Amino acid sequence: MAEIVYPPVIVALKTFWRYLGLQFHFEGQVHIPRKGGAILAMNHIGYLDFALIGTAALPTGRLVRFMAKKEIFDNKLAGPLMRGMHHINVDRSSGTASFVAALRALRSGEIVGIFPEGTISRSFEINELKTGAIRLAMGSGVPVIPTIVWGSQRIWTKGVKRDLRRKKVPIYVTFGKPMFFEKGADVEAGEKLLRETLLELLHEVQGKYPDNHVGQRWAPLRLGGTAPAPLN
Repeated sequence: MAEIVYPPVIVALKTFWRYLGLQFHFEGQVHIPRKGGAILAMNHIGYLDFALIGTAALPTGRLVRFMAKKEIFDNKLAGPLMRGMHHINVDRSSGTASFVAALRALRSGEIVGIFPEGTISRSFEINELKTGAIRLAMGSGVPVIPTIVWGSQRIWTKGVKRDLRRKKVPIYVTFGKPMFFEKGADVEAGEKLLRETLLELLHEVQGKYPDNHVGQRWAPLRLGGTAPAPLN
């Protein structure tokens, strides 16, 4: 498909990252296939997660088609950009169309990004997952790449005033080893395994993070931060 909108958006984002002074640490890009479909199953801690994860995937030569809520597509400014980059509109009142669209994209060899928690985690932990990523993997036969972003919540997250000052925030993005789910397997067991994998990867990334979590609003209670308690 023609890529008219995505390239200039990438240039604009890279300029924005430089303005913010972000310090990127990307790992595991080797796990993203250079051709063929795959699902990035990502944790969700801030409004910029999709853009940061998409940036981390760029060295592989792949453009990620993110599944995003309908409200973003309805926005007069963001909507045309989202459609131009061939992202996938998710209408939560009727998910069948978005599931079919994602399945079609995966079968045609696209990388599709999914936030299986469904919304931003206010606790910055991994909430319970929805089963869409597992069902898509089973239906398309593509691998699921567990993906963790950390640090984005320090810039802009739910319930906290956004902070767009230049302050050299470390941003970590790690892509884990591919996971495969056979068609007809237990969907709930697959969801449980994916969540356990995301939790393990999140803890690993947090352990490498250079800034102290103690006393920070952007850090979870488990690490001594002051973020809200987990829902589960």
